[in-house]
Amino acid sequence: MTSTTDYTAEYSRPSWFERSETWLDRKGKGAWIAAMVLGFIFFWPVGLALLAYMIWSKKMFGKSRCCSRSTHVKAMRPTGNQAFDAYKHDTLTRLANEQEEFLAFLERLRQAKDRAEFDDFLKERDSKAKVDEKEEA
Repeated sequence: MTSTTDYTAEYSRPSWFERSETWLDRKGKGAWIAAMVLGFIFFWPVGLALLAYMIWSKKMFGKSRCCSRSTHVKAMRPTGNQAFDAYKHDTLTRLANEQEEFLAFLERLRQAKDRAEFDDFLKERDSKAKVDEKEEA
């Protein structure tokens, strides 16, 4: 397991851009739109840059602000409490394994459904071919 000091260099204080992005994310989509409009009013390249960033990062059309990249980064930061960090690591690992198992289960279900549909298609095709042979005779 890595020590806490390894993480501090990687997750030092966020830049002004990251802090601004996090603040706007907490305020919601309306804050992003207001910032973009103000950018267009005061200096149009800023508004254009915000619009491009919102579209590129899917903030304009995203479903929820709770699932932003900054939220995930915060979840991975160590707290300094080794017991809690170990518990969090174990829990996240267990959840990742459960997600992989569930995705594999869904894939097996899809394959079984596809196999059943294909078998039904073959049976239907064979029965039509037999009916056609009887009609020709």
